[in-house]
Amino acid sequence: MSVLAKLLGRQSFERIVVEPLRRRHVAAVLPIEHASYPAPWTAGVFQSEIELARSGERHYLIARDGAEIVGYGGLMFVIDDAHVTNIAVAPSRQRQGIATRLLAELAWVAIARNCQALTLEVRVSNVAAQALYREFGFAPAGVRKKYYESVEDAIVMWCNDLALPAYRHHLAELCPEATR
Repeated sequence: MSVLAKLLGRQSFERIVVEPLRRRHVAAVLPIEHASYPAPWTAGVFQSEIELARSGERHYLIARDGAEIVGYGGLMFVIDDAHVTNIAVAPSRQRQGIATRLLAELAWVAIARNCQALTLEVRVSNVAAQALYREFGFAPAGVRKKYYESVEDAIVMWCNDLALPAYRHHLAELCPEATR
């Protein structure tokens, strides 16, 4: 268990397995998607994203505890940057460090692909997610007005330090369980 996990009272990641999202996982991911987003992706959208992952344009992961899928996240690659498309954790498993693990795994994937930066949008109202992203070095860079459902603003956040050895060290300390 990482020092951060101990300090935050999070359970060990030893039982959490992170692996690529496959077609067979979509049915288990959909309930998490529906619980997490007012305008959830459909099975068809996930299938399309999996196809784009096969061509190297995307990368999606699931987190599972035994046979139970407890979260997922993804990246879209744009030139030399990576855009976090989504990170979601089953409501009953939130605040256990699973999103931290997923984001760390995605950051290592972006680093391995020689991406220079990570970016994402987050709801103005989602202060917990904003705090997580700040832990990873993301900083607000702008606002997209009425981005979500044409109602709620999104904060655009960037992490521009991926290429720096200090960032890799920080990432390893933040989540030593993540693959590198």
